[in-house]
Amino acid sequence: MADYKGFHPKELKHQPDLFEEENMPENKEGIAAPLCADLKVHILPHGPKELPRYGTSKSAGFDLEAAIDSPITIPIGCRVAVPTGLVFGIPEGHELQIRSRSGLSLKHGLIVMNAPGTIDEDYTGEVMVILGNQGDVVTEEPFIIKPGMRIAQAVLAPVTRARMHRVEMSEIEKTDRGAGGFGSTGI
Repeated sequence: MADYKGFHPKELKHQPDLFEEENMPENKEGIAAPLCADLKVHILPHGPKELPRYGTSKSAGFDLEAAIDSPITIPIGCRVAVPTGLVFGIPEGHELQIRSRSGLSLKHGLIVMNAPGTIDEDYTGEVMVILGNQGDVVTEEPFIIKPGMRIAQAVLAPVTRARMHRVEMSEIEKTDRGAGGFGSTGI
C-alpha cells in the first residue's frame, strides 16, 4: 500500500554483522539478541516491487502482500489461496511460519486458515496464503482483498526435529494432568 512505510533490517545501520559473535548485542538479561538469519527472496514477475518489510524494528514477522491484478472477494464462511509473488530460500534448520495479521482478524474476521502455516525449507514454489473470512459481525459483508494489500505476516523460525522412539505406556512419565485436555484445567 502506498502509505505503508515499514521497516527493513538493512535500516539497522548502528548494528554490525549480527552473525559475528563479538558483534551480538545483549538485552537486559545479558542474552545475545536479536537473532538474524539470511533469507533468500525471489520476487516473481507478478510479485511486489520490493522485498517484504517488518512493520517496526521489533516486529517478529514481516508482512506479505497480495500479488493480484484485481480484487478478490471472499464471502463469509469461504476461503481462498492468495498468491504473494514470492519464493523463499529458507535456511537449513528453519521454517517460515505464515500467520494472521491481528488487525484483519479482529476487525474483519479474516484469518490464515492453517495458522501458523508452515513453509518447509525444501519448498521452493510460490508462497500462497490460505485466507478465510470468518465474518464481520458489524457489516456481515464479504471481505475484499485489494492488490498489494498486506494480508499476512511471516516469521522465520528454527525447527527442532524429533528423534522418535517407540516405548511402552509405562515409559511415559505420569503427570497430575494425565490425559486431561480440552479445558480440563479450567476456563
